[in-house]
Amino acid sequence: MSSAAVGTPNVRGVDMKLEVIVIPVSDVDRAKRFYDGLGWRLDADYASDDGYFRVVQFTPPGSGCSVIFGKNVTAAAPGSAQGLYLIVSDVEAARKELLGRGLEISGVFHDAAGAYAGSDDPYLFGRIRISGPDPEHRSYRSFASFSDPDGNGWLFQELTQRAPGRLDADGTTFTSTADLAAALRRAEAAHGEHEKRTGGQRDENWPDWYAEYMVSEQAGKDLPL
Repeated sequence: MSSAAVGTPNVRGVDMKLEVIVIPVSDVDRAKRFYDGLGWRLDADYASDDGYFRVVQFTPPGSGCSVIFGKNVTAAAPGSAQGLYLIVSDVEAARKELLGRGLEISGVFHDAAGAYAGSDDPYLFGRIRISGPDPEHRSYRSFASFSDPDGNGWLFQELTQRAPGRLDADGTTFTSTADLAAALRRAEAAHGEHEKRTGGQRDENWPDWYAEYMVSEQAGKDLPL
């Protein structure tokens, strides 16, 4: 039987929501202190009565997916989880927040070859890191990296506009007030350029323009001019 994916008609099937990622750690309490220090929400910490099994669950702010680690949760080697993406709308702000919590994190970087998640080699940027954000501030192109005490590797990836087809065009969501505020600021800046192109007159329909811009940005559609 072939292992290749088989194309299927573009018909929505059963919802399959990614809920949990397992992180292999060597010291459960040390890992718990680290992820708590990130400001993530502690959802669970429970163990079996005989002490054989323990699971700890954390959820990053605004995330629909959680991470779990613990005792006898996975046979994977501690520190072997790499390339764990945390999508942020402002990578500089996300980096500063971790620094403010006393945590180590790389400087913001981009890739000389322009690789990004979804390319043929999404980890290419890990070998050709150029200091500073993407010069054009394009989505998917700016990163910062950090690791937990076991060496499990995390990446902040800045994303303000999704590639076409990567979001349900019928839904627009903001997972935090910070993300909504950042989207409004981008819409405000773009609308200022729109008003310049239209002769500098105040646009009385600016709420409609903002709404179209913000929805289009999330869905990866062409942005209004």
